[in-house]
This record gives sequence, C-alpha cells and structure tokens, in this order.
Amino acid sequence: MEPVATASRALLLAGAIVSVVVLIALVRPGGRWGRRLRRRLLLGVPWGTLLTVALVVGFYLFVQGGLDSWYRPVVIPFRAWSYFYPLGVLTAGLAHSGPGHLTGNVLGTLVFGSLAEYAWSHFSTERGTQSFTSLRTNPFARVLAVPAAAVALAVLTSAFALGPVVGFSGVVFALAGVAVVRYPVTTVVLLAISDVVGLVFRSLRNPVIEASGSVGYSTPWWSNIAIQGHALGVLAGFATAVVLFRARGALPSPSRVWLGVAAYAVSRGLWAVYLFEGGDSFVLYRAAGLGLVFLLAALVTVAAAASPRALVARIDLSRREAAVGLLVAVFLAVAAVAVPYNLLLVGDTAPETGSVEVHDYTVFYAEDVQDEYVAAYDLPFYNASGVTTSGVVVASADRQVWWTVAPTDRLAFAGEQRVRLGGVGWRSTVVANRTGWNVVGNGTVYAVRLRHDGNETLAYTAGSARAEPTIAGRNVTLSTTAGYFTVAVSRDNETLDRAPIPARNETVTIGGIELQNEDGRLFAVRNGTRVRVAKRESYR
Repeated sequence: MEPVATASRALLLAGAIVSVVVLIALVRPGGRWGRRLRRRLLLGVPWGTLLTVALVVGFYLFVQGGLDSWYRPVVIPFRAWSYFYPLGVLTAGLAHSGPGHLTGNVLGTLVFGSLAEYAWSHFSTERGTQSFTSLRTNPFARVLAVPAAAVALAVLTSAFALGPVVGFSGVVFALAGVAVVRYPVTTVVLLAISDVVGLVFRSLRNPVIEASGSVGYSTPWWSNIAIQGHALGVLAGFATAVVLFRARGALPSPSRVWLGVAAYAVSRGLWAVYLFEGGDSFVLYRAAGLGLVFLLAALVTVAAAASPRALVARIDLSRREAAVGLLVAVFLAVAAVAVPYNLLLVGDTAPETGSVEVHDYTVFYAEDVQDEYVAAYDLPFYNASGVTTSGVVVASADRQVWWTVAPTDRLAFAGEQRVRLGGVGWRSTVVANRTGWNVVGNGTVYAVRLRHDGNETLAYTAGSARAEPTIAGRNVTLSTTAGYFTVAVSRDNETLDRAPIPARNETVTIGGIELQNEDGRLFAVRNGTRVRVAKRESYR
C-alpha cells in the first residue's frame, strides 16, 4: 500500500504544480496583480496574517503541548469555562482541540485574513496622506494592528461565547465578515479555493483510503460547532467592515453584499442552530436557523446600503445610523446570551470514592447525573435542569470545570478513552477503561477503571444481570464484585453457588451447571444441553 500512497502523492503534487505554473504564466503576478498587491501590502505580503498564524500555531505547539503530542494536546484548562477562571477566557480563542481543528482555522486565517488585510491596507488610502507621518499611517504599525486586533477578537469571542468554547474560529469568522462585505464576490471564490486547498492537505496526509461497511460511533457534525461564537465573530466583522469601508466610500453594490453574506453564512453552517439535550443527544433547528441567515443577509445589506437621510428627524437619527445600530444591537444581544453562563460557579460534585485526583482536577465516572454546567438556567422552551449526563467527567472547582469528556456510549464503543489534563507548564493523562459482558436477553454488566501514574482505581460497576435462558430449572446471573466479574447459578430465586467467571478457554462447574468460556463467549452446559448466556464486550 505504501508504494501506491507514494505514487498518489507524487501525482497530486505534479498535477498541482503544473496547474499553478499555468496560472502564474497566464496571470503574471509580477505584472498588474503584483503592482496592486505592493500598493497595499509591504512587499506584497500579508505580514499581519502570517504573524497571526505563527502566534496560533505557536500556542498549540508550546503551550498546549502539541510539539510533544501532536494529536492529543492539552485542551481542558484553556477553555472559556467562566469569568471566574480568567486564564480560560484569555486563552480559549488561541487554543485548539486537535490538529484538524488547528489546520482548519489556520487555513481560514490565511485565506480570509489575507483578503481582510488587503482591504485594511498597510498604506493609508486617504488622499494626501503619506506613510510614516503618524502612527496611523506607519505601515509597520498597520501590520502589527492585524495580530493585535486578532488577539483582541479572540478574547472578545471567548468572553461572550456560550459554553466552554475553544478555537480561533470566532476570529476567522470576523476576518471573513470583513472580507465578504468589502469583496463579496472574491470571498465567495476564495470559499471554493479554500475547500480545494483543504482537500489537497487531506489527500497528502491520507492519499489512499480503504473503507468498507462498518458500525461506527459518531455525533452530528454540527454538534461540534460553537454556532453562537461563530455568529459573534461574523457580526463583529460585518459591523467593522460597514463602518470602516463606508467611511472610505468603498462599499460594493447591495446585491453583491447580499450574495456574499448569504453564500458565506450558508456554506459555513451559520444556520446550524441546535440545543444540547444531554449525553450525545442534540436537536437541530435547521429551518429556523436558515431563516435567521436570510434575515442576517438582509440586515447587513441594509446597513451597508442605507442612505444618510433622516429616519426620525426629532432625534436626528438617520437611516444609516439606525441600520448600523441595529446590526450592533444584534451583536450585543447574541453576546449577552452567554453572560449568565459565564457567571456560573460550578462546584466539585465528585463521588467520595472511585475518583482520581490530579492537582486541582477530579476525574470520575457517573451515570444519569445532572449536568452541573448545563443545568444552571431553565428557559421556557428548554428544561436545562432536566439535562442529565453519563460518562467520564472532569471537574475542578478552582477552574470552574464540569465536563463529560467521554460519554458512556463512546466509552462503550471504544473501550478506552484518554483524558488529557494540565495547565501552563504541566500535563498529565488519565486513562478510562471499560470491560464488560453482554448478557443474553438482559443488557450488560461492566466495570470502569481509571488509571493514572501506574495506579488503578475502580470508578464504577454496573450491577448484575440474569441471562434469559433457563437450563434444568436453573438461571445464570452475571455481576461485578469489587470490580471482578462473577457468575452465580440460582434455582427458584435461591442462589446455589457463585464463582469468578472462568478465564478464557477454561471451564468451571457452579450449582450443577458447567460454564465454559470459549474465546470470550460464556456457555452453560447441562446433560448435553449447551446454550450461550453471555459474551465479552468487544471494542473498536
């Protein structure tokens, strides 16, 4: 397979190089396009965008530990949990959950940041002004303004985002908002180009994919989107662009603005409005979300195209001021939704036994418990206090953390989940492991253990379950005792005998029933009758 993968990569690179060479030969970037870039950017390069990308990648590598563990960075301490945990609020906009998350936002920053920086320009666009005559006209100051604004936006979107968000996407959406208002058609073209570049990256990483029909465990793609944070970013970008480019007299036609806003919002999933219902359950309000996208396109278009004529003469309010004010009001309303949640004080509700302490974190396993983070506020249409969760939970009263890092169904599918903990300058890992038996006709008996620094803690046992088959009037029941699996044989609800489940490919006789463990399948045998009563859980 490796020779095929190598050949596929070579073919991809050759095809891409030929296409780019042909494009350069026809477009001749050293000519008109090169002159246009150099008129707006120092040496024709978006230095501010590159500095921003370097900052984001550096945070992932050196602060989150991505340099040592590229696929498993430390994420939990850098989420925006609460205003009472300022480290999370300050860092959440720069942190990322994994390499895919990082590369997606880096690509978006390069694409839309470069276009937004071009629109901003390293050189003043006002007539009669010269570079270096003031801080505002200093090209180097204008370059540094780009990463400074990006960091400020990252903190802003984290501080007013709903839930423990993480990622630079709020800033990416803000940059795209600026670009789409100033250059709507170009932005739509760049959307397609960014998809092509993303496909090239994924193809180089995995040039050949073998797949077949299989059972998997996944959550809806839209459930991983911080939709409110994205809306904050794009609204900030829209409002900034309308005010900035209206002052320059550089706004495009209303039809182009509407097209650009609608196309960008739909393609980037701003319509994916959903609510969390506990565990891995969500409700998507797709039609309502799409309706909001069209209203947003109308609002931005009106704000960009409204005339300075008076709307309410008595208070000297123009149509333009009213439209921009409404756009800002929508931004403030979206931001205000998150304030009550970010004022939460979450307590450490870990059980007295079966938990693991790592510095100020507590890791434990629980089922059907109230989600302490979600349940703080009830709404007329959303019973937050009724939201329960099951799985591996990380809690920290010092950091205001309460998070189901591995839901029960996910742990049951994978069998093992690694929980990365840490803070600035330190990292640690807790491994959650599940073992169990599927009892014929009556569910599963299982145990969850937590491992840390060579020590193992029994975190949870699932009780007992009686197999449905009856053999010679006897019943077989599987249970957990101190984390070990046992089997009992009973007749007329009276236990005849109990013993540990026999090891693989061994046999034990209990209460007149012979129990055989054949490669993880447990059979009960009596007088020539042989039936399966349980099977060891298998994981993927």
